[in-house]
Amino acid sequence: MTLSVKLLETLRERREKVLAAGGLDKIKARHEKGLLSARERLEALFEEHTFQEMGMHIRHSGRHFGTADKEFPADAVVVGTGYTDGRPVAAFSQDFTVSAGTLGKRHAEKMVEVMKFALKMGMPIVAFKDSGGARIQEGVDALSGYGHVFYQNVLASGVVPQIAVVLGPCAGGASYSPALMDFIIMTRKNGHMFITGPEVIKAVTGRSCTMDEVGSAAVHASVSGNVHFVAEDDTHAIQIARKLLSYLPSNNTENPPHRPTSDIALSYDDGMDEIIPDDSSSPLDARAVIGRIVDGGELLEIQADWAKNIIIGLARIEGIVVGIVANQPKEMAGALDINASDKAARFIRFCNTFSIPIVTLVDVPGFMPGIEQERGGIIRHGAKMLFAYASCTVPKITVILRKAYGGSYLAMCSQEMGADLVYAWPTAEIAVMGAEGAVNILYRTEIKEAADPKARHKELAAEYRAEFASPYLSAAQGYITDVIEPGETRGVVALALRKTLNKREVRPPKKHGGIPM
Repeated sequence: MTLSVKLLETLRERREKVLAAGGLDKIKARHEKGLLSARERLEALFEEHTFQEMGMHIRHSGRHFGTADKEFPADAVVVGTGYTDGRPVAAFSQDFTVSAGTLGKRHAEKMVEVMKFALKMGMPIVAFKDSGGARIQEGVDALSGYGHVFYQNVLASGVVPQIAVVLGPCAGGASYSPALMDFIIMTRKNGHMFITGPEVIKAVTGRSCTMDEVGSAAVHASVSGNVHFVAEDDTHAIQIARKLLSYLPSNNTENPPHRPTSDIALSYDDGMDEIIPDDSSSPLDARAVIGRIVDGGELLEIQADWAKNIIIGLARIEGIVVGIVANQPKEMAGALDINASDKAARFIRFCNTFSIPIVTLVDVPGFMPGIEQERGGIIRHGAKMLFAYASCTVPKITVILRKAYGGSYLAMCSQEMGADLVYAWPTAEIAVMGAEGAVNILYRTEIKEAADPKARHKELAAEYRAEFASPYLSAAQGYITDVIEPGETRGVVALALRKTLNKREVRPPKKHGGIPM
């Protein structure tokens, strides 16, 4: 039986009405602001002709105050699946041209259903956030919808990667969904994320502020630490999302997308020697070291503007996907503070969840001293790093570049905290504390009574380094696998990664550990 022309026309008319979203004028207005439409964002994420929409014809129930006679095409959110770099990905995109992208019961159900589908099929989730918040007319139904979304975010956590892309407003309770996901990408100009905006803050506290001060990408990237990547516009944000996905497995049962080279280059890198300062008190640039270790010098740095004293990111070494954790001596001498501890701990746990090997580069003088740090809970926050590394079962390769003092030596994945292989440069100093501080305590009287106290202090410090902080002393005790030349680092790490990729480690059965939150 041939399908009637009338039925086909009805289907096409319905589709066209949904595809028109809030109308061409509203879409044009978005374009004038440099914004893509909800569907254009999905088109940019997926390969051509691979997107399959789910729930196109879903409508709100119409029984809520003030909405009974209103049409909300696709109920203000487009959901479905497609292919990115040949791999399936699930996504939803809130449509600000329809009821300001507000979330109601059906809107939330669509988001939850595509997340459930992603969980069942083992595919990453990308969420384009652009919403005016809860649909006030739907009352508690909207709040219930948010609850279901949050719950699904938590169920998906650790099973499939979740990426939130904030391209417009993300206000109130809506901001907790991105916070529950693995990564947040936010646009510099149009993205805003906050629990309470300037008007509420003024009404409750009496303090005036601007939207940029509480909800901008710059604030979240550099002050609050909520945002992992700042994008210049929608297109750039989607490029970051695609790049991020290229390093991640589709789910926790798969290996990361390694691209192992057929032969490992073991040639000596003379350039590594050149970036090491002659004066041990001068800071070493960790980015320069990373650039000579990873393939093509390419690091996808995460949270680059927050807690700059530690660097985290994704890269490849001879084709093997790795997570990089490195102290940055050019910022706060590379000391670990509250924010750096939180930043590193969360990333370490993410890598462990998705079987990404971790390479740790150590140049740390200790935990940051100070009243504010102690009162702020540096003990608890520092313990997060210890817990994260100790509970991590992926391959862990550590390279001690220079300083590794006190508890921070342990916090940066020493052998005792589960590192599989630990290498050290000849410039490494491993001790309870730095030589200057140690001689002040151990030889205070001798220095004071010396004819030239400064010269004697310098002499004793040199002796302390040679006798008590030498990497060979740690190697002699079996705490270090080997002492290597800086130029050998890339080849040594690459070879170590290949040999540890099949690592298996059995842990005591338990529901989960009690990480010091």
